[in-house]
Amino acid sequence: MSAAQWPQWLRDDRGTVTAELAAALPAVALIIVMMLGAVQAAGVQIRVVDAASAAARSLGRGESTGAADSVAGALAGSHELSSSTEGEFVCATVTAPVVFGGLGDSGGLRVSARSCALAGGK
Repeated sequence: MSAAQWPQWLRDDRGTVTAELAAALPAVALIIVMMLGAVQAAGVQIRVVDAASAAARSLGRGESTGAADSVAGALAGSHELSSSTEGEFVCATVTAPVVFGGLGDSGGLRVSARSCALAGGK
């Protein structure tokens, strides 16, 4: 059977744009979601950097680890704080999970930042 003998509905191009759009739409939606997730992760990274520097300055002034942790918590939200002393510097490392919208933890994606300040408030 040649193409000329096919029924009219098989030779017609109507609906092809709709089918192509339906096939491409999930890929476009996935790309948009991934871009929004990357922006969200960048925002968390900025907050973590600020929290680490504020915690390091707090520890450098001689404040307690609890006070530095509360400063970091105010800036980064849910986080983990660790500190160390390196010579005349005190360093703070803040790690926080990346949470996409209201969906909860992103499956283990965490961002971290480290900052140091001169100990003793010098």
